[in-house]
Amino acid sequence: MDKKIQNDVLLTAAECAARTGLSVKTLRVYEAQGLITPRRTDKNWRLYGTNEIVRLNEVMILKQLGLSLSKISELLSGQPANLERLLEIQATTLRTRSAQIETSLRLIGQLQLKAKNGLSMEDLLSLAKETHMHEATDDIAWRRYEQARPRTQVEIDPKSLTDYVGDYRFEDGLTGKVRTDAGKMLGGLLGQPEFELFAEAPDKFFLKITPAQVTFDRDETGLVQGLILHQEGFELKANRCEPGTYQKAEDALQDRVKANEPYPGSADQLRTVIAECAAGTVNHDDYTPQLASVIREQLQMVGQELERLGPLKSLDFRGVGAGGYDLYTVDFENGRLEWGLSKAADGRLNGLFMRPAPCDIV
Repeated sequence: MDKKIQNDVLLTAAECAARTGLSVKTLRVYEAQGLITPRRTDKNWRLYGTNEIVRLNEVMILKQLGLSLSKISELLSGQPANLERLLEIQATTLRTRSAQIETSLRLIGQLQLKAKNGLSMEDLLSLAKETHMHEATDDIAWRRYEQARPRTQVEIDPKSLTDYVGDYRFEDGLTGKVRTDAGKMLGGLLGQPEFELFAEAPDKFFLKITPAQVTFDRDETGLVQGLILHQEGFELKANRCEPGTYQKAEDALQDRVKANEPYPGSADQLRTVIAECAAGTVNHDDYTPQLASVIREQLQMVGQELERLGPLKSLDFRGVGAGGYDLYTVDFENGRLEWGLSKAADGRLNGLFMRPAPCDIV
């Protein structure tokens, strides 16, 4: 049982059904699927405690995300009910849906004003795309749930680690590497610290520092040809590339940092980002899918902060950070922030942050 669950109270099947809004029949179905295991009295009556209620919440959330009972059973198999994980996935899903609802309402309001004179094909496509985003968000949410489950490390032959060593390039152009050191397998993404990878199954590894996993793909001859990074609800594919690719990208990054020159057009791009966030309508095509997902979740919070700060007054380039981010000092009527952005090889933004401006800026 989750250590954060206290003061267990036992309910009969009828009481559990009445308190949760489920039917007794549904409780029986969940039990038959192995999703819950109620305790029994001496007379074989079923009793439901807090552990079972937490699991019922998990099941209902995953059903809302569109998963079948068989998939839910597979996902939760062997895992104890986890209150912290349950609350986090529910909070994340609700925050994302709330931000999407706000965006959708703004879009619908704009279309209602235009509808009297007829909507264009572009208007209809925008509406269809916004509707589809709700479905995509649920897929991301349940993958996050799966990626957050506990992992168990297994021992593998250290010699087999050499199969995975090499350079990899993701679809957005980001490069990564895998290497071994003293029997450990280490991974790294350009501009980010290295991380250790721990085996959980053949060709499957996980990180302990964050809920993320790496699966390696082999071809018909058994050679590793690529990998999939499972993180933040996404499955990011990378192909193995020529040796030295990562080092070339690292050298180019360091040259850009030393030259201290921003990405072409990054100042104008940042102005657009700030204006769209303030208006609550963001063009998600300008971002990689992972970053677009984060923006959807945080759009409402960012919009409220920008409303507090007032109109933008000036935007000044400060330099290129160690990770390759263009850093800007942004002055608003009621305050100042530091913003950073980075771009993928195709020109889309793949990194974005805002934070209080450093104290040394005067």
